[in-house]
Amino acid sequence: MQQLSLRGFEKELERALRETARREGVSLNRAALLLMRRGAGLGSEGPSPTAVGNALDSFVGRWSAADERRVLAAIEPCEAIDEALWK
Repeated sequence: MQQLSLRGFEKELERALRETARREGVSLNRAALLLMRRGAGLGSEGPSPTAVGNALDSFVGRWSAADERRVLAAIEPCEAIDEALWK
């Protein structure tokens, strides 16, 4: 198994890592691996809905200005606020 050293953990990330280790009853190393697998969408329970993945990479840079205008026009009705629902 390969080894990898990580440096530069900010306090918030360190706390989250330690909390995960405590909650899961595992070592810090195992907790880090668990969180990285989840973040990469490789968890045993299937892809995480919050995983940072590459599912949309093929769309990056593909839309033309005309495509953008069409999409924005198509979703414009979704931007309307029904005032009756907010009373």
